[in-house]
Amino acid sequence: MPFGNIGVPGLILILIIALIIFGPSKLPELGRAFGRTLSEFKSATRSLMNSEDENKPAEEKPDQPTVPTVHSNKVASLDERK
Repeated sequence: MPFGNIGVPGLILILIIALIIFGPSKLPELGRAFGRTLSEFKSATRSLMNSEDENKPAEEKPDQPTVPTVHSNKVASLDERK
């Protein structure tokens, strides 16, 4: 991933370039628009994931995790377990 290591200097450079291109009056507006877009994307992703979970057949969805139960009060010794 080539953009994985941008770091602080890279972010500062991006902000300076954005300031030069858009000007100081448009940056807050662009930030709000980006934030709204990101939140809409996240909510759409969550709704898609939830709708996939609801559409699964009952056999695929575990209701509760299965835990093996022991009905005996007797504790097996090491010799009996072999």
